Amino acid sequence: MRRAVALRLQAVLAAMAAAAVTGVVAVSLPVTQASAAAGGATGYASANGGTTGGAGGQTVRATTGTAIHAALCGRASSSTPITIEVEGTINHGNTAKVSGESCNTAAGVIELKQISNVTIIGVGGGAVFDQLGIHIRESSNIIIRNVTVRNVKKSGSPTSNGGDAIGMESGVRNVWVDHVTLEASGGESEGFDGLFDMKDDTQYVTLSYSILRNSGRGGLIGSSESDRSNGYVTFHHNAYENIDSRTPLLRGGIAHIYNNSYVSLNESGINSRAGGRAKVENNYFKDSKDVLGTFYTSEAGYWQVAGNIFDNVTWSAPGSENNPAGPDPRSTTTVTVPYSYTLDGASCVPDIVRQTAGAGKGLRESDGTCTPQTPTATPTVTPTVTPTVTPTSTPNGQNLSIGAGSDGSSKADGTSYGNVRDGNLSTYWSPSGAIGDISIKWGAATTVGRVVIREAAGAEGGIGAWQLVNAGTGAVLKSGSGAGAITFTPAALSKITFRITGSTGTPKVAEFETYAA
Repeated sequence: MRRAVALRLQAVLAAMAAAAVTGVVAVSLPVTQASAAAGGATGYASANGGTTGGAGGQTVRATTGTAIHAALCGRASSSTPITIEVEGTINHGNTAKVSGESCNTAAGVIELKQISNVTIIGVGGGAVFDQLGIHIRESSNIIIRNVTVRNVKKSGSPTSNGGDAIGMESGVRNVWVDHVTLEASGGESEGFDGLFDMKDDTQYVTLSYSILRNSGRGGLIGSSESDRSNGYVTFHHNAYENIDSRTPLLRGGIAHIYNNSYVSLNESGINSRAGGRAKVENNYFKDSKDVLGTFYTSEAGYWQVAGNIFDNVTWSAPGSENNPAGPDPRSTTTVTVPYSYTLDGASCVPDIVRQTAGAGKGLRESDGTCTPQTPTATPTVTPTVTPTVTPTSTPNGQNLSIGAGSDGSSKADGTSYGNVRDGNLSTYWSPSGAIGDISIKWGAATTVGRVVIREAAGAEGGIGAWQLVNAGTGAVLKSGSGAGAITFTPAALSKITFRITGSTGTPKVAEFETYAA
């Protein structure tokens, strides 16, 4: 076993050393992560167990796309934490596919596929991904900071990543993109697509302190009216400049959009449709058209508005496929977010965003008093071993409860069985007494091997003894006490029940998450 590990490490180091001769890898050093650790994930990326990226792992320096792939492939496993510090220009000419057991890469795109626990951060003189996109697929716990991605094309030459500057799809969880600059040089007719796209079950994402500019499409959440498996996305302190539409386009799901500066939205802005719900507060919209509403569809979306400033904004007349929120925007829904945050006044937003947003700004942030602050780097934190049951565990893969059904033995007033599968930690189910059952069910047998029970805020410790039961056979899969992550031998289930048999307070189950493993 030791010999195999040693041989693999030797092979990786040899490959990287050889690559260094041709300029593929600049340096690979186990240095501290202080340069990448300043600040922490905000918004929805801080929920669902949080987003820490490569914290606690090795730090590697790279100057080419091939070096980035080599760093991913050189890890002990696909989940071994790593921080990749990038300096220089990453392009098609220096981004090749690298093979290994801990990676699944491709040429001509930075491929973060089927991996977890990775930070990519620009350092030194800056990191520019030129005409080459970053593709995140079937991955979790990813951080991207302080980089520029420009002129990524889906048609013409060269092409990359379907034309998205940063694209996420297929069961992605917990991504924090911060202090980046995403830019194009035109719209779809010039070969460009979205700057920041999420589809096919992408959840718990935050885009903060970033610039998106000169593009036909800012970004979408959901690739079609039927792709409603995405959501729980936060956008804050970003600058949108000269964008035709999609800032963002939200199909289903929930988005929290605050303290952003929008200038020259040429056709439409925040497009909430197909049941989407957007909380839009303290943003500044200037010299733009139809900055909020449901556009290009008859399938309505909803919004909650407060504190926004509309400066020289024009609104089109309502029609069968257009429902602008203005000229007097009013709330049509209520959205509660599961995290704390501090709002800047909307009048301060353009100046704050100008000083803080984008790559190369020193990761400056607002302190909530309309004053930008430069964060202080924090030391590397060595991870500790956690028990099998832990409320902060972040499982990989798709939460199978989203889109499933639910029922139970009883429910207290003001609570609902469906609250345990809505992805919202501020809603919950409680039994009518001290004990009771809550179940997740599917129309067909579904393989489940891991469950996460999350308690509502302020109710921690209310759940006492419990059993996890195969509701089809009555077999007890696991028993224990308290909330958290529960692993067991995977089984094909049509219904699984979390049975609370004892409590130390009022049980409040916010989320009953289920995973294949």
